[in-house]
Amino acid sequence: MPRADFYLIDKPRFREEPLLLVCELARKATDAGQHTLVLVRDAAQAEALDDLLWAFDPDAYVPHQIAGADEDEDEAAVLIAAPDIDAPSRPLLINLRDAAPTGSFERVLEVVPADPAARGGSRERWKHYQSLGFELKKYDM
Repeated sequence: MPRADFYLIDKPRFREEPLLLVCELARKATDAGQHTLVLVRDAAQAEALDDLLWAFDPDAYVPHQIAGADEDEDEAAVLIAAPDIDAPSRPLLINLRDAAPTGSFERVLEVVPADPAARGGSRERWKHYQSLGFELKKYDM
């Protein structure tokens, strides 16, 4: 059964830099041997995440790449995809976009903003996954 996990940003360090949570989730996935696709909002967010994945933890190495930049992207454990890039689907998605992802995947991780006013899209995606029969979980981060 497909699964959707919602991570609600709460801790001050994630409030200050929400992409840190994405880095932590990507590291956990990489450590577990799961190839991950991160669906970012735009090219600027792709660049910011790319930079942060290098710098967020001096003891961690998360092999990653921005989709469309290189033909070796199948080998990268974490692939970062802006909306205008047609990236191959992977079993695990981290979604930072307003719309629910399409395509085939086993699990999606939704990062929910700390600001209650920005959470409307997350509620819609929750209902969408629920209607598709996904197993749903929520975590306060």
